[in-house]
Amino acid sequence: MRINQMVVGLAALAAVIAATTALADGVAAQRDDGLPRGSESVSLDPANFSTRITNRYWPMKPGMRWVYRESSPGAADKRVTVTVTSRTKKLANGVTARVVRDTVTENGKFVEDTIDLYAQDRAGNVWYLGEDTKEYENGKVTSSAGSFEAGVDGAQAGIAMPAHPKPGLRYRQEHYAGEAEDRAEIVSVGQQAQAPAGHYSGVVMTRDLNPLDPTHVEVKFYAPGIGPVLAIGVSGSAAREELLRVG
Repeated sequence: MRINQMVVGLAALAAVIAATTALADGVAAQRDDGLPRGSESVSLDPANFSTRITNRYWPMKPGMRWVYRESSPGAADKRVTVTVTSRTKKLANGVTARVVRDTVTENGKFVEDTIDLYAQDRAGNVWYLGEDTKEYENGKVTSSAGSFEAGVDGAQAGIAMPAHPKPGLRYRQEHYAGEAEDRAEIVSVGQQAQAPAGHYSGVVMTRDLNPLDPTHVEVKFYAPGIGPVLAIGVSGSAAREELLRVG
């Protein structure tokens, strides 16, 4: 799918991105919204969390599955499959998380296999609590870089999707110093986006940064009742990930 198939055109997209402020990449105090932004520690009460994830912009009911096509200039297309399992895991910080499996294949062969861990707090924020990732080459594991678990070796949980996204809202997605430090900001709400799976309105648009690779910037689109439908690299990568089907 080409860029011009999106309802949001490149010119408008560039204008929106230019209008946003830079994300904090150091220690930052929690704000009134209660969402962590930098490397600060958070104390999470396990009683405040549930594996029943009902966030409007990223629901995770066991059995749900998203299939994406990942494309990048000069590279073979990849297939990304994200499946919400019925399994849960109690983490080192005491929170019980929902286990979600994320696999990437190229020409039918594994490139990456990741277990992601999520839970939702009483306010409706979806927290990202860890990942166990393995990269493959010729059928052999070559790297597990980026793996972390909240509560282990100083790793801290982050936010996958806020309960009430609004433009300008900033948050960290994860924090494991030197390994996983992704940050995000809500750019706009009420957008439209087009993917092979369909046309979506009422979409939340985020701008994602990684302080470990400052040149890398990605924008993502989350549709109500569906979750992520489109991701576009706008700096450091021209990769696209677009939803093919969900069920």
